[in-house]
Amino acid sequence: MDWNNLPWDKIFIVLTVLISGPGVIVGIVVPAIGQMVVASSGLKAIARQPEAGDRINTIVLLSLAMLESLAIYVLAVILILIFANPMLKYIISE
Repeated sequence: MDWNNLPWDKIFIVLTVLISGPGVIVGIVVPAIGQMVVASSGLKAIARQPEAGDRINTIVLLSLAMLESLAIYVLAVILILIFANPMLKYIISE
């Protein structure tokens, strides 16, 4: 097999798309599980101490915003890998 005659640009793009698919799934599922845990813990804490509900609510909302930003960062990285891959110029430079 002659490695120099393979279409490396097409192989690279296909591999990027195939790796990005599971990346999107992991990037959605993990923050969603984290949000579920945070919301559940917040509701349990409010049920135990209703008088601290406002403070707990603020902390829960801040935690949920942090988790959601993680999902947005994963989405941004995956979109960069698919549409504006910085490594593509090294693969196609023949």
